[in-house]
Amino acid sequence: MIIIGNGTLLANTAEHAVTKNGAVAVSGGLIQAVGETTALRAQFPGHEFIDAKGGLIMPGLVNTHHHFYSALARGMMIKDPKVSKNFNEILENLWWKIDKALTLEDVRLSAETTMADSIKCGVTTIVDHHASFGAITGSLDTIADSALSMGVRACLCFEVSDRCGKEAALESIAENKQFLQRAKAHKEGMLAGLFGLHASFTLCDETLKASKDAAGDAGFHVHVAEGAADVEDCLQKHGTRVVERLERFGILGPKTLAVHCIHVNEAEMQTLARTNTTVLHNPQSNMSNAVGCSPLLALNAHGIRLGLGTDGYTNCVLESAKAAGLLQRHHLADPSVAWGEPYTFLRQNNPRIAGEMFGTRLGELAPGAAADIIIVDYDPLTPLMPENIAGHMHFGLYGPLVHTSMINGKLVMRNRELLTIDEKAMRAKSRQLATNLWAKL
Repeated sequence: MIIIGNGTLLANTAEHAVTKNGAVAVSGGLIQAVGETTALRAQFPGHEFIDAKGGLIMPGLVNTHHHFYSALARGMMIKDPKVSKNFNEILENLWWKIDKALTLEDVRLSAETTMADSIKCGVTTIVDHHASFGAITGSLDTIADSALSMGVRACLCFEVSDRCGKEAALESIAENKQFLQRAKAHKEGMLAGLFGLHASFTLCDETLKASKDAAGDAGFHVHVAEGAADVEDCLQKHGTRVVERLERFGILGPKTLAVHCIHVNEAEMQTLARTNTTVLHNPQSNMSNAVGCSPLLALNAHGIRLGLGTDGYTNCVLESAKAAGLLQRHHLADPSVAWGEPYTFLRQNNPRIAGEMFGTRLGELAPGAAADIIIVDYDPLTPLMPENIAGHMHFGLYGPLVHTSMINGKLVMRNRELLTIDEKAMRAKSRQLATNLWAKL
């Protein structure tokens, strides 16, 4: 057993949201007890004690939409770079070139470097949407093996698309199908799977039907109306809007993650709500790609469950929560909105979304919940109360303040030192592979 104590417990539930001098007792991958530090140490004498030194003890954070494969593009230098004037050109000139050039070794290092940085930002569970059309078969197993080795909870899928031809589309369908079988057989609660789809504009009817048939009872992870061109393509080719088309093929539902949903209208919001489809917001990526501002508050008003991801833009989901509120206030020219909602999405919705996939209780500091716990070096300048948690998270907390992370009852970082991978060697290898990758483009 391990006891983490001498800190302020910052729970994700209204009851006991802030507990001073609190402690958590962990054993067998689960939280066994929560209470006052002295009392808990007396109850479980002689066990290892991790001193939070007055910092925050929080549930690990969840990133519900990421792209591991984008890691090696950081600071990329290529010959004769093309200027991209819209989102489709960004895809064609950058991301689709990169994912075709990736090897399985690139895939592994991209995942490991991303997971390492995520751990450092307090993220303990990642839902990834993968693409490596130069190395499809075995890519999800490669990522999964690294995730298990590093001790990170990972839900994986491969991005099915017609953009590389029918053979590649069939191979990516098969890659999803085989990994779903592996994830279903995994009993430790550390791996999960979804069926990945790119977006409507790169998927013909035949491929959508084949994907639905292959997915069985699995949910889908799909980009929806991220750019206006996705909607225009759908209207022109299929005579319908994106959400309506996906519903026709049975893609929507309570297990499906619809990512972005920027260019959706009132009828589509009603469809998303009626089908209990989860929508994932990625504000920094949306701003960077200049695709528009999500109707986040309208989606929320329809009762749609909303989660937060980073879309490969950053590994710190706390940044996404901050950006989500800022973007809404700026776009609506209303400083009174979106203060609390992003932190509800981050602290409550994200863990529930992921917890359903992994079949475990995430995001809780309570007996029986998964022992995914972080310690944050945060000594508040002003009183910290249940009523003002969002204010402290927005103005005071950021990823690098996390110094210790536990996942499934195992320490993966202590005092800012990663314990499950040789970080120095990993980064050196990553720089080498990035140089090789850039030379191909």
